[in-house]
Amino acid sequence: MYAIVEIAGQQFKVEEGKKIFVHRLDAEEEKEIKFEQVLLIEEEGKVTVGEPFISDSFVECKVLGHARGKKVIVFKKKRRKGYRVKNGHRQDFTEVEIISINGKKSAEKKTVKKEPAVTAGEPKDETKSAEKKPATKKPAVKKPAGKKPAAKSADKGKTTAKKTAPKKADKGEDK
Repeated sequence: MYAIVEIAGQQFKVEEGKKIFVHRLDAEEEKEIKFEQVLLIEEEGKVTVGEPFISDSFVECKVLGHARGKKVIVFKKKRRKGYRVKNGHRQDFTEVEIISINGKKSAEKKTVKKEPAVTAGEPKDETKSAEKKPATKKPAVKKPAGKKPAAKSADKGKTTAKKTAPKKADKGEDK
């Protein structure tokens, strides 16, 4: 049995007896608290989904303690400008243990039954594969015959003869 619960703005999958870290809560250590924003409950293959929450259901937890997470380094730099900033941050967490998941029956709940997963050994539906049509090959398109490119010479396009510009007539010699 598990449930999806919204705690401190985040969604968590919880099971009875499990310990999880959530964002810092305003609760004393060894105190029991309830979370009433239950989004989904799965019990023995039956899934109950809320709209958005399941009414009359809650999760009971016990606060084990408060802790801080690993330090996260935030480093900013702009090259060639001499700008460097280094900051650190440690997130505060609360460790809670899930005591129980209470899901009372109500008229507003939707019950959806899980379907068994298909394993690799089992054949899939034959109806879908029979409906598929075999792929047909398209005939090859022939390119029109045209000029073939000239063969490249061994000097790789470099020519030794340079083009010369026509000589200009001298303006000073009109005799």
